[in-house]
Amino acid sequence: MTANAMGTLDWQPAAGRADLLAGPVAAAIGRRPEAKVAEIDPEFADTAAFCERYEVPLEASANCVIVAAKRGGEVSYAACMVLATDRADVNGVVRKRLGARKVSFAPMADATSLTSMEYGGITPVGLPAGWPVLVDEAVAAAPQVVIGSGLRRSKLLLPGKSVADLPGAEVLALSLAR
Repeated sequence: MTANAMGTLDWQPAAGRADLLAGPVAAAIGRRPEAKVAEIDPEFADTAAFCERYEVPLEASANCVIVAAKRGGEVSYAACMVLATDRADVNGVVRKRLGARKVSFAPMADATSLTSMEYGGITPVGLPAGWPVLVDEAVAAAPQVVIGSGLRRSKLLLPGKSVADLPGAEVLALSLAR
């Protein structure tokens, strides 16, 4: 499937549409000429509604989940990327990889303030420096994946390999099939 054939959306080069990207995403996307962006109705930003409305297969959409890892009173954050058909093994693979005693989904207020992105639009592109980006093997192997743009009113389209090549990215067997 080509970038211009994913669903019913009008995909455009992301580098030329900073108006459709959160600030940190726009700053990082210039290094990703393969990235495409499409405007959407923010009411359909959540994955299931988005896929149905815009005819994007669930297996072509990837979710970015921000987790908070705790160990010895210290909290660190990481992003986990899994296909929309899967869920991240937060208490197993993610906890062990981060060397944490406990890992949980980051509270919405923390996730949005730390990333400078909107809830429902958080993406691994443009995350704070030093954050691990744990990418499931299926995401990395996907020819194209739809991910957040940092805003609820648009989505990014990238080759899975590009997600795996983001700063701090590490490809793992991360998902538990639903």
